[in-house]
Amino acid sequence: MMLPSVELSASNGGGANGLPTLPDFMGWKSRYVRMDDVLPPEQEGEEDGGVRVRERQSSRRYVFACSVFASLNSVLLGYDVGVMSGCILFIQRDLHINEVQQEVLVGCLSFITLLGSLAGGRTSDAIGRKWTIGLAAVVFQAGAAVMTFAPSFRVLMIGRLLAGIGIGFGVMIAPVYIAEISPAASRGSFTSFPEIFINLGILLGYISNYAFSGLPDHINWRVMLAVGILPSVSIAFALLVIPESPRWLVMQNRADEARAVLLKVTDSEDEAKERLAEIEAAAAATNAGKYGDRTVWQELSRPSPVIRRMLVTGLGIQCFQQITGIDALVYYSPTIFRDAGITTESQLLAATVAVGFFKTAFIALAIVLIDRVGRKPLLYVSTVGMTACLAVLSAALFLLAHGWVSRGAGIAVAVLTVCGDVAFFSVGIGPICWVVSSEIFPLRLRAQAAALGAGANRVTSGAVAMSFLSICRAISVAGAFSAFAIISALSVVFVHKFVPETSGKTLEQIELLFCGGDGDGRGDLELNDVEHLVHKG
Repeated sequence: MMLPSVELSASNGGGANGLPTLPDFMGWKSRYVRMDDVLPPEQEGEEDGGVRVRERQSSRRYVFACSVFASLNSVLLGYDVGVMSGCILFIQRDLHINEVQQEVLVGCLSFITLLGSLAGGRTSDAIGRKWTIGLAAVVFQAGAAVMTFAPSFRVLMIGRLLAGIGIGFGVMIAPVYIAEISPAASRGSFTSFPEIFINLGILLGYISNYAFSGLPDHINWRVMLAVGILPSVSIAFALLVIPESPRWLVMQNRADEARAVLLKVTDSEDEAKERLAEIEAAAAATNAGKYGDRTVWQELSRPSPVIRRMLVTGLGIQCFQQITGIDALVYYSPTIFRDAGITTESQLLAATVAVGFFKTAFIALAIVLIDRVGRKPLLYVSTVGMTACLAVLSAALFLLAHGWVSRGAGIAVAVLTVCGDVAFFSVGIGPICWVVSSEIFPLRLRAQAAALGAGANRVTSGAVAMSFLSICRAISVAGAFSAFAIISALSVVFVHKFVPETSGKTLEQIELLFCGGDGDGRGDLELNDVEHLVHKG
């Protein structure tokens, strides 16, 4: 049932924080407004208003801190990607490994993290989200220690295997945990934290390469790898601070503990009771036989129509995030810029730093906008922008290869389009794919379905990274980016058809988006949304 049209902003044109919302800024009008965004006139000026504001601020700060701590493991993935680009040079000299061994050492990470991601889903259902975060840190520490003291390539690969599994655990569990403790109004922003922490890790890896490269070859790469243990050590402190997921606690029939957690992460006792009732209702539906006698993996491998729609959305957006070529741009940007005409190392470094800056800056922007604008509008901006940038980059490289444009113009276009593609990726599909895949699945399936999505992401990432140079040799660099542009155009269609708007809805309400709709988001307003919307006269 659809509600009458309402407008997003209050009469002053602003949101709950008094600032104009981006849809208004861009000339868009939303029909809906959450009831907790507008304070009813009769309540304005009441003495307890200040208390409610302070409670809201306190709960948001607490959830913010928990999201930061839960995202620390994501630093490890970024650090590994960044530091290995420099370590491999010194490992080759010290351990005398050949080219094939170098490729295996660098390229295997995505496939190893797949194992950790798949195992992490079942593990988090068994021991809890919180302790899975701790387990991820312990496994990574063990792997990093083995790599640090590795006397041979074989031992180095054993450490790489352990570290990759730990990273897989961390990458999978962080978005799920954050989604399950965050309030609906800010869940998108908090669930995006792991993506920005990955980029922070890449930056720290580059800094580590620079800082320790002057040490002897048999020491420097070991120190670089050992430094990666530090973020995971901080997880020990985090485990003393962060609570267990209230939704997992309810699944374990520990409702009193779940209520205590909800009181910390919600704005009022009434809201905590409401959320607990919704979670218990979802858990009761599961326990009452909604899934029959089927296990989680049986439900995922032979899904019902509703779960199938969820899987198409969750796995599809994870795959599209990678097969549009973002890892090719990040890993091989120096190669791309060299083909565009940049020759000096200083220029290549400056261009690569620009790519890193745009990626980090626009992910930070996405965190600010994702709950104000919504997931779907940002996905449209992201996928359309990426498609345009990839098409222009492909055309520019083709014209350069035939000498039809000047070298200076080719360099300028290449740098701008690569930075543009990275920016559009980072403001939309980069972080949002993790948000959507962690919030659309029902409670019983959420952890393992999110693990499946993370696994699909890592497999496609590894496939793109390890095949890019071969594809370029076969059809040229311009041809490779033409293919990426076509795939990116398909991602626009995918977003339109299969990704609903989930902003502002609780996790329990989001499940309803897939129950009776046609999968394209047009039926994304359900009866349970009524209590969260208000009609403006």
